[in-house]
Amino acid sequence: MTDTAPPQQVTSGWRLAVRSFAQNRLAVAGVGIIVLLILFCFAGPLLYVTEQVAVDPVNSLLPPGGDYPLGTDAQGFDVLGRIMRGGQASLQIGLFAALIATAIGTLYGTIAGLIGGVVDGIMMRLVDTLLSIPFLFIVLIAATQFSSTVLSLSLILGAFSWLGPARLVRAEVLSLRSRGFVAAATVMGATKPRIIVRHLIPNALGVVIVNITFQVADAIIAVSLLGFLGFGLNYPDVEWGTQLSDGVSHLFEGAWWLIYPVGGCLVLVVMAFNFVGDALRDSIDVRLRRR
Repeated sequence: MTDTAPPQQVTSGWRLAVRSFAQNRLAVAGVGIIVLLILFCFAGPLLYVTEQVAVDPVNSLLPPGGDYPLGTDAQGFDVLGRIMRGGQASLQIGLFAALIATAIGTLYGTIAGLIGGVVDGIMMRLVDTLLSIPFLFIVLIAATQFSSTVLSLSLILGAFSWLGPARLVRAEVLSLRSRGFVAAATVMGATKPRIIVRHLIPNALGVVIVNITFQVADAIIAVSLLGFLGFGLNYPDVEWGTQLSDGVSHLFEGAWWLIYPVGGCLVLVVMAFNFVGDALRDSIDVRLRRR
């Protein structure tokens, strides 16, 4: 009688990716920071109610303390409540713009990679041409033509941020289209739209998910830069870039509380999304996954 070794349990790729992600301390810290900032911005105003519409010149530029934990700005708005309100807009624009850019880039890159040949060459030369134009220049021109709202800024940033995702997805599709399942689907009579929707995009989902996290961080930086240059949301709406711009004009007066708290929130959220994106890339890519 011979002993036979028990069969080893096979772990799926996604479970291995989740396990690898959970072992990354920076990734876990990034997720924690993102969750805390979301709760701070969206649940905080329910617990800490402030007036963010009517100005109060009498209480302008008050230092932190008393009824104002982070002081007030030049219009008399409570800075802590203002950061919460600005964070709502910044996070919403970052997420919406990232989803729009990823959706456009994924579809464009998948079509280019699947069709190939002359069509692929023309499509990617268009991408190269658009990439040669300064991103900020295009966004600034578009922002001046439309009323600045959360929706309009999301559409503007998303419409001009899809070029990077398109190149990433196209490279992934070029490697996927030579796989056996694509050839089998073609032999069975599957149309190109069906191959794109049912086979290529699901198999490129790892690249898409990783790209979304970096796109959110880039969009938050972009909208903050627009706000800092004076092209942010219109009053009474606000985002972190506009708050930084308003605070700079009073920095030499010693009003440090107008810069450091909102600047710290901006740095934290961008850093957190980058930590998560790096960890997702390392855990999803088998070549980079920790053994």
